[in-house]
Amino acid sequence: MIGLGALVKRNIKLYFKDKGMFFTSLITPLILLILYGTFLSNVYEDTFRSALETTGTIVPEKLIGGCVGGELISSLLAVSCVTVAFCSNLLMVQDKITGARKDITIAPVKSSTLALSYYLSTLISTLLICGIATGVCLGYLFHVGWYLTAKDVICLLLDVLLLVLFGTALSSCVNFPLSTNGQASAVGTIVSAGYGFICGAYMPISQFSDGLKKVISFLPGTYGTSLLRNHALRGVFGEMENQNFPPEVVEAIKDSVDCNLYFFGNKVELNQMYIILIGAVVLAITVYVTMNVLFSKKRK
Repeated sequence: MIGLGALVKRNIKLYFKDKGMFFTSLITPLILLILYGTFLSNVYEDTFRSALETTGTIVPEKLIGGCVGGELISSLLAVSCVTVAFCSNLLMVQDKITGARKDITIAPVKSSTLALSYYLSTLISTLLICGIATGVCLGYLFHVGWYLTAKDVICLLLDVLLLVLFGTALSSCVNFPLSTNGQASAVGTIVSAGYGFICGAYMPISQFSDGLKKVISFLPGTYGTSLLRNHALRGVFGEMENQNFPPEVVEAIKDSVDCNLYFFGNKVELNQMYIILIGAVVLAITVYVTMNVLFSKKRK
């Protein structure tokens, strides 16, 4: 019987052997950082500067840089943790297309073992890519304005881990029924183009209409983005308080960048965001397991 470890090792090797898939996954976060830093940084900077200058105090450039950098890296990581997982999980579809899955199942391999191998290999590959992306983002933040403590960095890494778990589980559910390159390409395009908007990474949810805000408040990815925002910008807000910025101004900025999220008018606390995201991971994994069980029974 082929063991779980052997299957996970095989999947990871095939992922890294496919240079196109690997470099696409690796380069995507770096390209996003360059695009964000080039095009969105000026927009974010103008927004923060206009909000802070209403206090009538001189705003240090480093503080502006910390605000902009924190929002940029939280947006990038929120998108990358999910979209990279979808890219890494394409091996599940490729094995169906090439017939490799049938060859594997000829051996005495349990369906649950095969399903778990895809999940774990995707999780490991995505964590590697997102870990590199996180390191680059922290380097960028150190350059433009560093206000993070060791605790903030640890919390940021925990947020990345949870979002990768969520992205891997979600991609497993979505990719499981796919069986052609066209279907895989269509799903990848939709996720890459749309996820950043619905999770509040490309545009803060605070700028959406009230109806759309209510709809998006049901999506767990929204809370993952907010967790990243809170931990990337906590030190910046702390510095604002140290410099005696009016509390209402600080709260207004938190609202504008989605550090504060509201569910039908009620503020969602950080511990509640963690519960929602962890619950979404558990739910997605349960759905993935159920799909595999039903498929296995259908084959029999």
